[in-house]
Amino acid sequence: MDYTAKSPAAVAELLGQRLKQARLNLDLTQLEVAERAGVGRKAVMNAEKGKVQLEALVAILQALDLTTQLDNFLPPQPPSPVQLAKLQGKQRQRASGQHKQEGDQDTDEDTTAW
Repeated sequence: MDYTAKSPAAVAELLGQRLKQARLNLDLTQLEVAERAGVGRKAVMNAEKGKVQLEALVAILQALDLTTQLDNFLPPQPPSPVQLAKLQGKQRQRASGQHKQEGDQDTDEDTTAW
């Protein structure tokens, strides 16, 4: 389904209908879902109309045992290449121009003391 052509209210209403169908498939009343979710019956009613706060939605999804679907709904987002570059810190752009003093040795081992 193409959600980009729908208004946010229409998408929310569609999700509410899906919540209602999931509840009915489990043969649960709105009150039973509300008690399991720790929210009021009105919160369940509103969720089924597509008007729900995010925390209440998550609680209802838990009550309906649908939290495994959350990764499909909103998959984890990897950091962007720009964020990765910022996380790596500054990389050297040029040499310092300071040469090793006589007696310094080149080794393959890390001799930095922490």
